[in-house]
Amino acid sequence: MIRDFVYRSALWCTLAITFSAHSAPTIVPDPPSLPARGYVLIDYNTGEILVEKNARTKLNPASLTKLMTAYVAGQEVKAGNITLDDEVLISKKAWAKNFPDSSKMFIEVGTKVPLMDLYRGLIVQSGNDASVAIAEYVAGSESAFVNMMNSWAETLGLENTSYSNPHGLDSRGLYSTPLDIAKLGRAIIHDLPDIYSLYSETSYTYNGITQYNRNGLLRDRSINVDGMKTGYTSGAGYSLATSATYGDMRLIAVVMGAKSAKSRESVSKQLLSYGFRFFDTVSPNKADDVVTNVKVWMGDKDQLPVGVRDDIYLTLPRGDADKLDAEVEFDRELVAPITKGEKVGSVIYKVEDEPLVVKDLVAKSDIKQGSVIKRLVDWFKRLLSGWL
Repeated sequence: MIRDFVYRSALWCTLAITFSAHSAPTIVPDPPSLPARGYVLIDYNTGEILVEKNARTKLNPASLTKLMTAYVAGQEVKAGNITLDDEVLISKKAWAKNFPDSSKMFIEVGTKVPLMDLYRGLIVQSGNDASVAIAEYVAGSESAFVNMMNSWAETLGLENTSYSNPHGLDSRGLYSTPLDIAKLGRAIIHDLPDIYSLYSETSYTYNGITQYNRNGLLRDRSINVDGMKTGYTSGAGYSLATSATYGDMRLIAVVMGAKSAKSRESVSKQLLSYGFRFFDTVSPNKADDVVTNVKVWMGDKDQLPVGVRDDIYLTLPRGDADKLDAEVEFDRELVAPITKGEKVGSVIYKVEDEPLVVKDLVAKSDIKQGSVIKRLVDWFKRLLSGWL
């Protein structure tokens, strides 16, 4: 509902829009304090942190490292450099016998294994052998692949992460944080949806051996978890990166350094339940929406539809969606020509007059200069409006 439309000067104007009626104050209880070395809960769509403990503290990621292994290989598939149907020759370094006391998919030296099978071995079975096989195939050597992992970590803004191997076994120079791993999980879901779908698979059989996904929350019917990855070493403790949905909301929880497999699941579930109970993800405007129409001078059209560049998502305490307002500011009077996508102002989203976020307001169509007569008429109209 449009509340008012006021020209505050000859150069700019403000349009206030209310999405719904105001309601009672929203009260969000403090998040629980949970037994783990570090954890974080973020909203997938906005990246906003809802709960955190030591979220930026460098910790041992264990097999959460394999999230980056999957991401790097997935980017190579996406770029067309390799395909999931490629046959990968298993080297002696990737042989399952090299990992006697750790998770593996039981690949054998000298055999050829489809890359998709290795992906399932990596994601579902947490195979350290699959990690090395993928690394060698993608980059030619394990060390070269680790360099790619660190380059992608820098690209994704993982400021407190360093990799020294593709599998996550305890090693000097291997560390990450709950927040960095949550950011990586967000990138996997957004950038590689076909790969992310593998994280919901509960079992995989290779070489006659069936193994079950260690993420027990995939089998918990009380919460809609569809990924992501477990981790454990004696040095790291028990860790779990999880993503779940509730309606249109998706959350990512990362727990590091829990005392047991059951504890990491319990902590993750409590974090996710807290987020879904007390917060909402709202999308007041989509990229295709026309937020409003604004007057344009000297053009072949008098009205310009304007909106936002991308879908807008906001994380709000549950109940605050009823208090959301938007204020549209045009920083100048608009004069043709105007090009589609050109920034013409800003949209400020507010709750109870408290600004939350500011986004660019852009033209949704082109407007060309009008005829000489049209421009002359508009010139006189602008002159008169200035006098009035």
